[in-house]
Amino acid sequence: MNFRATSPLLLATALAAVSRAQTAPPAGAAAPVTQLDPVVVTSALDESRELIQPSLGATSFVMSDEQILNMPEGADAPFNQVLLRAPGVAEDSAANGDLHVRGEHANLQYRINDVLLPEGITGFGLELDPRFVQSMQLITGSLPAQYGFRTAGVVDIQTKSGGFADGGSASLYGGSYGTIRPSAEFGGTEGNLTYYADASYDHNEIGIENPDPGARPIHDATSQYKTFTYLSYILDHQSRLTFMGSASDSDYQVPDRPGLSAGTAPDGMPWLPGNFDSATLNENQNEQNYYGVATYQRTAGELNLQISAFGRASSVHFTPDPVGDVYFNGVASDVQRKLFSGGLQGDSSYGLGDSHTLRAGFSFLDERVDANSTTNVFPVDVNGNPDGPLFAVKSASTLRGIFAGGYIQDEWKLTSSLTLNYGARLDEFDATFDKEAQLSPRINLIDQVGSVLTVHAGYSRYFTPPPVENVTGSTVAAFNGTSNASATDQDDPVRSERSDYLDAGFSLQAAQGLTFGLDGYYKKAKNQLDDGLFGQTLILSAFNYAQGKVYGLEFTGSYTRGGFSTYLNLAHNVAQGKDWNSAEFLFTPADLAYVKDHWIFLDHDQALTASYGADYVWKHSKGSTRVYVDTLYGTGLRVDSTAPDGSNIPNGGTVPAYYSASIGAEETFKISRKHVWTVRLDVVNLTDKVYELRNGTGVGVNAPQYGMRRGIFESTSYSF
Repeated sequence: MNFRATSPLLLATALAAVSRAQTAPPAGAAAPVTQLDPVVVTSALDESRELIQPSLGATSFVMSDEQILNMPEGADAPFNQVLLRAPGVAEDSAANGDLHVRGEHANLQYRINDVLLPEGITGFGLELDPRFVQSMQLITGSLPAQYGFRTAGVVDIQTKSGGFADGGSASLYGGSYGTIRPSAEFGGTEGNLTYYADASYDHNEIGIENPDPGARPIHDATSQYKTFTYLSYILDHQSRLTFMGSASDSDYQVPDRPGLSAGTAPDGMPWLPGNFDSATLNENQNEQNYYGVATYQRTAGELNLQISAFGRASSVHFTPDPVGDVYFNGVASDVQRKLFSGGLQGDSSYGLGDSHTLRAGFSFLDERVDANSTTNVFPVDVNGNPDGPLFAVKSASTLRGIFAGGYIQDEWKLTSSLTLNYGARLDEFDATFDKEAQLSPRINLIDQVGSVLTVHAGYSRYFTPPPVENVTGSTVAAFNGTSNASATDQDDPVRSERSDYLDAGFSLQAAQGLTFGLDGYYKKAKNQLDDGLFGQTLILSAFNYAQGKVYGLEFTGSYTRGGFSTYLNLAHNVAQGKDWNSAEFLFTPADLAYVKDHWIFLDHDQALTASYGADYVWKHSKGSTRVYVDTLYGTGLRVDSTAPDGSNIPNGGTVPAYYSASIGAEETFKISRKHVWTVRLDVVNLTDKVYELRNGTGVGVNAPQYGMRRGIFESTSYSF
């Protein structure tokens, strides 16, 4: 049962009920310990938390834990696969949990229970587990002033807790590609304390997309450990303390491509065919992420506030094949990055009569990245031929970035149906390589026309600092005259992106159970940020376009009747940039010259993205039966193309359009009210479609990537 309140009136009613439930002691007797109803108080405090940070005027796509079960693999799916079912989200590499929302590379912020999570080196696309999600929403468009720094979208997750999930479950999931995934979760309430925890282990042999169209990748195993904990302690009927903690440790083999031609040995002699097989390369990467968040929340009359302290440690370590990488790439790099961060976030709201709600808050994050590498290279002559033995180039650097921001805004109810939300935020970024600040106005107008139509329009000024963890701190000149030399030494610092964003749209409840919406957006940017994979590692490097523009149109529709539900999302997007003006050493002189004077598509631009799903749930006395169908479609990400004169056009073409269709069924068997067996079968990529996400060309693309071929997976779980 969902106990969350849905209005300030219900909040006041719940608080009054709690107050009446406290029994006054007899005269002369000692006052007893206050007895609270944790579920009622939690419901009231959740409602007040929603009053602090509503997504007024922005476009919001909501998914519940029940809807996650209607997707391939359900709660056992990687988190980024769940987000792919939202409108305007395009698929990319699983190596970094990459997602592209409205034509942006990453630029997502993740929040759990409305608290900002400090970002890690590899993002949250793979670190988070859908199993602990009670509900989640992807917020895009013209964001209100409380959202800063990462602005392509906000992934806002409301977690399960003991009050909502009293009991536990154990599950075993497995199937194709040597997949085995045991997991467990439990939660409950003890007095004023509610708790929830989950843990999982995942091993399979397709951790990263296959660089070959074959059914089974070579050298692509992964082992992943994840755990999450949520604790909430009610201090009184107006306040509580919460804690969230997470840990993950993942090992990946970097998949091999058979049949590659080796290069030239360091002694100048060609490496003879057959003496070294590219299918036996042994590159690996380890990723670790840990974070903790402590939050105090209080509500007092019209005032609601929440303040949080958080910390994070994140690391990635790439280990090369010390021999093979030299002969195939001329370089073998052992690369390690470690990130440490900590900060504070505070948010508040205050109601001024019936017409105005003021909101204000701040955020502060101190982030440090330590980067260390040992790169084996050999010297080359003026013609690029080896002329000496291997030697190591060692590099160590530390980058630091401080993110600070504050905002104030007013929700003004002009009429009973018309709301104006306006405000501004001031952000500052002070890093080893960049120091900038910006005042950013935000304004959104929302018109609730009757009970079926909602229209919104808004403008936001955005300030997006570069992710410190993706900024390269090495010295380019150290590799001059070696097999790892860049074609240019130019290395201007990565800068913060500044942009103007317009968004407008509507949602309509056309009939009972039938809703649809349409939303359009346009962004114009200076120093458009982008990221790419350069070299052999799976570690992103950041750079800027001097100019950028992104625009598109999104349609979403859904229909629900009885046990049947279906949805369709369609999105058209154009994302372009011009003139690389930072980290130029990543590119060839010819490409630099072309992009200097030409608009090009960003590598993650996809003209049309679609997702569709339908499911039916039968509920009966012994449990329930669920069946679903799910489809993803895309016109393809960008690749390089060739001009009529034979020159290269960066990101000038696309891979072929693709689709992937999946089906599944789930049966639950009730043993008693709380004891339930669940059996599930998923067939992913039902038609065994061979489709290419990347072909190895394009800006910041270092290898081909194919979508997973047909996979059959089964899970059995027991809830208690």
